[in-house]
Formats: sequence, C-alpha cells, structure tokens
Amino acid sequence: MVPRYSRPEMSAIWSAENRYRIWWQIEVFAAEAMGRVGMIPAEDAAIIRKAYDAGVLDEIDVAAIDAIEAVTKHDVIAFLTWAGERLGPERRWLHQGMTSSDVLDTSLAVQLMQSADLLIADLDALLAVLKRRAVEHKLTPTIGRSHGIHAEPVTFGLKLAQAYAEFDRNRARLVAARADIATCAISGAVGTFANIDPAVEAHVAAELGLAVEPASTQVIPRDRHAMFFATLGVVASSIERLAVEIRHLQRTEVLEAEEYFAPGQKGSSAMPHKRNPVLTENLTGLARVVRAAVVPALENVALWHERDISHSSVERFIGPDACITLDFALARLTGVIDKLLVYPDRMQRNMDRMGGLIHSQRVLLALTQAGLSREEAYALVQRNAMRVWESDGQLQLLDLLKADPEVTAKLGADELAALFDLDYHFKRIDTIFERVFGA
Repeated sequence: MVPRYSRPEMSAIWSAENRYRIWWQIEVFAAEAMGRVGMIPAEDAAIIRKAYDAGVLDEIDVAAIDAIEAVTKHDVIAFLTWAGERLGPERRWLHQGMTSSDVLDTSLAVQLMQSADLLIADLDALLAVLKRRAVEHKLTPTIGRSHGIHAEPVTFGLKLAQAYAEFDRNRARLVAARADIATCAISGAVGTFANIDPAVEAHVAAELGLAVEPASTQVIPRDRHAMFFATLGVVASSIERLAVEIRHLQRTEVLEAEEYFAPGQKGSSAMPHKRNPVLTENLTGLARVVRAAVVPALENVALWHERDISHSSVERFIGPDACITLDFALARLTGVIDKLLVYPDRMQRNMDRMGGLIHSQRVLLALTQAGLSREEAYALVQRNAMRVWESDGQLQLLDLLKADPEVTAKLGADELAALFDLDYHFKRIDTIFERVFGA
C-alpha cells in the first residue's frame, strides 16, 4: 500500500511479520490439540507449545523465509522449513493432517478480524465528532438543496445528524461483517477431516477468537469475504457522500463551510489566493480505491470444485489495500469534520438571495387550505415565483404575492407574512435528533 495513505497500526496488521506470527500460532495451537487427542505424542506437543511460550519465533526473519520460498516456490512450506529449523525432532509433527489453506484462510480471517476492530474504532471516533458538531449546529439555519437547487430550509446540524445515522448503520454492518468473516478452517485437503480431528479445529478457533467454519472445502467459502469487502465499499461510499457535500459547500459561490486551512498552508503553486477542498477531494479518490475491491471479491466466490487459487492473488491485493485505505480515509474524514469551518452568516445570505422562494410550498398549502384546488394554487404561486427567479432575487416573493389580487382574495397580508417564518421549518428538529441520538 502507498505509505502516504497508510497508518502504522493498520499497516502492521498486513505486514509479513504479523502474517507469519499468526501462521505460527495456528501451527502451535493445532499441535497442542493434536497432542490432546492422541494424533501426535503429547510430550512433543508440549515441547512445541513451550517453544511458543518462550518466544522462540518471536523474531520473524522475513528475508530468510523469502530465500527458502525462492527455492520451494511455496510460501507455507518455506515458513514451515524456517520454523522447523528452530525446533528439535518434534518439528516433524507440525502441519500434521493439514493443508496450506487451513493456515492461509484462518490467518486471513484473523487479519480481517483485526482490521475490522480498528475500523470499528475509527467509526466510533468519527461518530463522536459528528455528534458533537451536529449538536453545535443543531439550529444553525441553512438551505436544503435538491438537484443542487435551493429547496427548503434545514439546519447544518441536521445534515450532520443524517451523516451520523448513516455511519451508525455502517458500524452495525461492519460488526456483522466481522462476525461473518471470523471463522477457522482446519479440516484438511478437501474439508473432510480425514487426516485430522475436528477437535483440533475447535481448539485453534477458540485460541484465536474465531468460530469454526461449519462446512469448508479446502477453503473457507468466499461469500464471507465478498460480504466483508462489500461492507467496506459501502462505508467508503458514505465517506464520499459526506466529502462531496463538503466540497460543494466550499465552492466560492456557496462557501457555507470549508476545510480548515492551516497557517502556512498553500492552496496553489500558481495562485496565492486559493483555498481548495483537497482533503475531501482526496477522500473521493480513496473511496474509489476501496470500492475497487468489491467486484474482485464477488468474483472470488466462484472457485473450481473444492478449491483453486484464482482468489489468492486477488486477496493479496485487496486485503491490505482496502483495509489500510479505509482506515486512513475514516481518520481523515474525522479530522475534516472536527476542524470544519462553518459560516452561518453566509448560509443566511445564501438563503435570502432568492427572494423568499424557499417558502413557496407553505404558500401553496395555505392557498389549498383556503379553498383553492391544488392546481389553481400551484399556478398562482409558480407565476409569482418565476418572476422572482428570473429577477435573480431582486424581487421578493412576499411582495409579489401581496400585490396579486387572486392570492389576496384568499390570504391577507398578515397571513402571507406568517408563511415566511424561518423557524417554522425547524419545529421537528428535536424529534429527529432524538431518533438519531436518543432522548
């Protein structure tokens, strides 16, 4: 993965050292269980476990293992050869009745589980910031837009509360995906346990915090992995949705919010005035990288018979790339929201610039309640609204309505003025916040 978009804790999960340590754990725990069920001598199993407890393989020599693999052309055999050199005669019991996928798939499950734990923590940090800023701007008026066009008033806090609800759903999805991916398979060459006792699998699973795979072939079924990476893709899309919102709000013509601009920061090599939404633009790009893992993960589901290795090369890319990228993106988004500059005065000016058009629906409804058909009321309001639109806000909708005899025949001047009350639109904000954040 590109170091620029990597954070140390997540990168460490996908390091060769961590992978080999997990392989060693699997082999040790399997040997321990084999000793208990009589597959191998109990005393030799105890020696292997003692070597583990003494940290004999704590220092992983990746270069040495790579050198062995250059000859064997097989990564698991290379590791077993290197590990065996640090043991005595008991090394012959390593990997008894097991196949490479027992180690590879169980190890991948552990790495994905570890990654999910970090990503869930990332989401918790983001949720905390979203809640704080949502409460801060709970009643900060701003314009809601549909199709990019002024619609009706909302609050900036409501925008952030909506994002909170979305990421809260994503957290639940990720928790479910973590549970789904966290399975162990130590079932032998084609999943029949012909040469290994199922109790070995159960012991390894328990030691690693995994569930046993109910029915493996030579591999753990890839529908689990497909769902995991699809979930990462959904989280990435939610990141992009909020990032795009901020990018739009930072446009010069809008400028209702913008990314924090640090002292000494430069926006352009050519134009000293520039303050660009570079972080949220970057988040849009990172979201594409995470989503790029989804289709290959789905295509990995269909393997030949009990196993082929068409999935293997794919997962060597998408495992670290998707997890490391999403970890970075969540942390970056959290920082953006934490320091986001919000401009309530500009929000108010933008709402005011269209001459009160944002209140048109209230007038429409009031006219229907006063006895006009919906079609008649719509035509009256639209007729006046289009004059305001075409004047670019130089005319005021309320003034035009008060001067329209067909409107004033149904609604008096005070009634019309009351329909332009901004606070009317916010009377249910408390209800929405209670739904999102609780009472």
